[in-house]
Amino acid sequence: MDQRRLILLLVFSLSLVMLWDGWIKHNQPAAPAPVAAAANSGGASVPTPSALAAPGASALPATAAASAAPTVRVVTDLMRADVSAEGGSIVRLELVKHKSTADHERGFLLFDNGEVHRYSAESGLIGTDLPNHRTVFALPEGEQVMKDGEDTLVLRLEAPEQNGVKVTKLMTFHRGSYLVNVDYEIANGSGEPVSGHAYFQLTRDGEPAEQVQAFGVTTFTGPAFYTDAAKFQKVHFEEIAEGKAKFAKTAPDGWVAMVQHYFVSAWLPEVGVEREFFARKVANGLYSAGVILPVDAIAPDASGTAESRLYVGPQEQDKLQDIAPGLDLVVDYGWLTVIAAPLFWVLSWLHDMLGNWGWAIILVTVMLKLLFFPLSAASYKSMAKMRVLGPRMQRMKELYGDDKAKMQQEMMNLYRTEKINPLGGCLPILVQIPVFIALYWVLLGSVEMRQAPWLGWIQDLSAKDPYFILPVIMGASMLIQMKLNPTPPDPLQAKVMMAMPIVFTFMFLWFPSGLVLYWVVNNILSIAQQWQITRMIESAKAGSKPA
Repeated sequence: MDQRRLILLLVFSLSLVMLWDGWIKHNQPAAPAPVAAAANSGGASVPTPSALAAPGASALPATAAASAAPTVRVVTDLMRADVSAEGGSIVRLELVKHKSTADHERGFLLFDNGEVHRYSAESGLIGTDLPNHRTVFALPEGEQVMKDGEDTLVLRLEAPEQNGVKVTKLMTFHRGSYLVNVDYEIANGSGEPVSGHAYFQLTRDGEPAEQVQAFGVTTFTGPAFYTDAAKFQKVHFEEIAEGKAKFAKTAPDGWVAMVQHYFVSAWLPEVGVEREFFARKVANGLYSAGVILPVDAIAPDASGTAESRLYVGPQEQDKLQDIAPGLDLVVDYGWLTVIAAPLFWVLSWLHDMLGNWGWAIILVTVMLKLLFFPLSAASYKSMAKMRVLGPRMQRMKELYGDDKAKMQQEMMNLYRTEKINPLGGCLPILVQIPVFIALYWVLLGSVEMRQAPWLGWIQDLSAKDPYFILPVIMGASMLIQMKLNPTPPDPLQAKVMMAMPIVFTFMFLWFPSGLVLYWVVNNILSIAQQWQITRMIESAKAGSKPA
């Protein structure tokens, strides 16, 4: 009995440690495989990040005030974007369908010009007479609003003509989409060939984006790179500052992103164009991650283009995987992705039928309970048999309390006689722990759960219960479970076990309410199953006694 209880306690402790450790470390990037530098398709070498020194040297420092350059606002059905005359950078972007955490009357602010963070999407050209992201462009007058019946809105920005070279930056916004096409039209009237490179970068401060209300820990915020050869690679700001960042530097495919909890921005160049990726610290507290693309040489009196797509929006998995290869990997469930991804698929399927994520969580909990029913039944049968043997165990303690070796021997003999496996209650729990933790990451990391209501007082399944009702119910259900279990003969061990509901209740006060909902439903189903099995075992035992 003592061994079994101690092992069960260790299992619970291990699960908590795994949750904590996984939350801290699951976003740590693995060292990528080296990627060999490849020659670009035009025969010219791709410039190293140092080639960006000229356009990047005057990047806005983190301590500076917001740029005084004028901006023009672009309004679509999904976003409000402020585009600066300086470089045509998107310096502020509000997602109107996703509300601010602090103020649900406002849209979520992703790109930010200093209100909370410094975060923008920048681009430019490298070469003689070509504009960079510090060049002042001419803006159209007035707010640019996508009208009813229009599927696209094109913002045209004109750079000052330099020695006959005229550059226009076109930004195309689409209805119902978080994608923005960014194109440069280069008209060469200089009489000499024009060649160069285009760069597209995301510049951000190194501060965490959003705190998760679980132990005050923050989710991963930082750059990420993807290529077909090196796959998905995350880079921490500290690694960039220390010159230790590891990621694929050149490839004929792939993208660069800036990842934060629930949301992402990413430059998505076309596949087949040789590119170089870079990440660097550009000013006090500011970091840039981006990609450099070649621009084909443009003959006199001819025109050329440079282009890329920009995604800026929520991490909606079903949509990201259709936009670019590997983009759905920004939703990172860590080492349990192989379990978490199917769980999310089932949750999404249930949500499509029910229209409510809370009921989907309840149904997936029921499905998991049915899946593990045989294991749970074995566990509860073992506990019920141990409960029936409680009086005999107590008598053993009274007889052999001073002789631990003898007591242990008699307990093992009793287990063999009654055909009880003392580990039977622990092994099923060990098998289920990875599933529980995987569901934890799904509930915590899916933007679909963000501000998703269930019913009544639960209006955001990704946030804590505002009145702590679910955590209290969960604690009560754990207490009932403890009462159904056999009482440990050791008084100290019994007190430790009875304290667990209090400890768990305190911990779950700040957990996302969707996760607490899962635990409450799982506990209620477990209580029903355990009560039924215990009643059957005790009835059978009572019926077998001689009259």
